[in-house]
Amino acid sequence: MAKVITPRSEDYSKWYVDVVKHGSMAEHSSVRGCMVIKPHGFAIWEKMKGQLDKMFKDTGHVNAYFPLFIPKSFLSREAEHVEGFAKECAVVTHHRLMSDPNGKGLIVDPNAKLEEELVVRPTSETIIWDTYKTWINSYRDLPLLINQWANVVRWEMRTRLFLRTTEFLWQEGHTAHASREEAVEEAKLMQKIYAQFAEEWMAMPVIQGVKTANERFAGAEDTYTIEALMQDGKALQAGTSHFLGQNFAKAFDVKYLNQNNKEEYVWATSWGVSTRLVGGLIMSHSDDDGLVLPPKLAPTQVVIVPIPKPSPEIGEVAELIMRELKAKGVSVKYDTDPKKRPGFKFAEHELHGVPVRLGIGKRDLEKGQVEVARRDTKEKTSQPLKGIVCYVTDLLDEIQKNLFDRAVRFREERTTSVDNFDDFKAVLNEKGGFVSAHWDGTTETELKIKELTKATARCIPNDAVEEEGKCVLTGKPSKGRILFAKAY
Repeated sequence: MAKVITPRSEDYSKWYVDVVKHGSMAEHSSVRGCMVIKPHGFAIWEKMKGQLDKMFKDTGHVNAYFPLFIPKSFLSREAEHVEGFAKECAVVTHHRLMSDPNGKGLIVDPNAKLEEELVVRPTSETIIWDTYKTWINSYRDLPLLINQWANVVRWEMRTRLFLRTTEFLWQEGHTAHASREEAVEEAKLMQKIYAQFAEEWMAMPVIQGVKTANERFAGAEDTYTIEALMQDGKALQAGTSHFLGQNFAKAFDVKYLNQNNKEEYVWATSWGVSTRLVGGLIMSHSDDDGLVLPPKLAPTQVVIVPIPKPSPEIGEVAELIMRELKAKGVSVKYDTDPKKRPGFKFAEHELHGVPVRLGIGKRDLEKGQVEVARRDTKEKTSQPLKGIVCYVTDLLDEIQKNLFDRAVRFREERTTSVDNFDDFKAVLNEKGGFVSAHWDGTTETELKIKELTKATARCIPNDAVEEEGKCVLTGKPSKGRILFAKAY
C-alpha cells in the first residue's frame, strides 16, 4: 500500500484529516458542518462510552433521557447561559412542509408556524431544570444524580472532524444537591473521574484545574477542567465539570423542604465529555503511518495475519490463539481476506491502529514461533509459539503504559515557565505547549494576551502553589502562575 498520510512536520492539519480518513474513523456528510462516524470510529466511541458509563454508575449516577427540543423562552431564564449559547442555536420555527404550488418540490407551510420557536439543544440545563422542579420536593429527593447520553447541536462556522462539528455526541450529567458543599464536591469528583479515564484508558495525560472567569461555562460559578496537550503543541479541553450554584434552581424555581421543614433552593452541577475525545486520542498518539490506539480503547487489540495466505495448519494455530486470547478478554481478529496480500494487510492494520499484529507462516510453524509487531514502536520480534498468549497480554499492558509515559514526556518537554512577555511570545511561536506565567487576575489582561498571541488561559492548576510575582503582561502583582496555550 502506497504512503497515504501527510507527514505531521509538513502539514499537521492535513495529517490529522488523513489519519481520520485512512483510519476509517469518520467523514464529512452532505449536511454542512456535520460528520458521519464510520464503524471503526464509532467502535472507539462505544468503548469510551462503556467505560465512562460504568464509572458514572459506580459513583451513584443513573441515566435518563430528555427532549431534543427546548422552548426558546427556557433559554432566556438564565441570563449568562443564554448569552453564552445564543449565537450557536439552531431554531425550529415550523412543524410542516407542503407541496410548492409552482411545482418546485416542497416548501415550508406558512400556516404551520409554531406558537413558540424550539431550539435544538446546545446543552440541556434548561429543559432538565424545568423537569427537576416536578421531581424534587424535599431533602429526601436529594441528591439527584442524573446523566444522559445524547447528541447536541451548536452552529459552528469552522468545523473539524471530531474536534468541532455542528452536531456531536456526548454525555451530560446534571445533578441537584442540598448544599453548596455537596455540589462542589460532586463537580470536583467528576473532574477526577474524567482525569482518571483520560489517563488510564486513553493514555492521555491531563492537567486538572479551574477555569478563569472569562473561560468558565456560561451560567456557572466555577468550571473544573482537564487539559491535554496535542502533538502540535496546542491544548485540548478534554472535559469540564461545572458548579452552577443556585442559578438554574432560581431560574426554574426548584426548591426543596429541608429537615427543618423550610424551603431552600437546591444547588447544581453539570458536566460532560464528547466525541471530541476521539480527536484527542488521535492527536495524542498517532504517527505518520496512521492511527496509534491504546489497547484499552482499540476495537481490535490483536490481528493475526497468515503468511502468505491462509492454510489449514495456520488456521488451526490461529484459532487456538484466538480462543485463549478471547478467554482473557482480548479482542482479536484473524484476517483471512484472500483478495489482499500480507503487505497490504500489514499497512491497513497499521493505518487502523491495531496495537499488536501476529504474523504466522509455514516456516514459523516449523520453528514453533510467531512474528510479533507492536504498533507503538514498530518493533518486530519472533516469539515462541508456546506461551504466546501470556506474552501478548503482557505486551498490551506494556503498550498502554508506554503510550502514556511517552505523552507525559512530551508534555513535560513542552511546559515552560516564563517571567516576561518577550519570552512568553517566543515560547509560543518557537516551541508551543503550555506556558506557565504570572497573571494579574483580570479578564482585561487575559483578553489582551489572547489578542496579542492567540493564546488563551487554559486553567489555574489544582496543584498550583501560591507564589508572589508580577503579571507577565502588565507587571501588576500576582499570587501565582496559571497555564496559557494556543488551543483547539
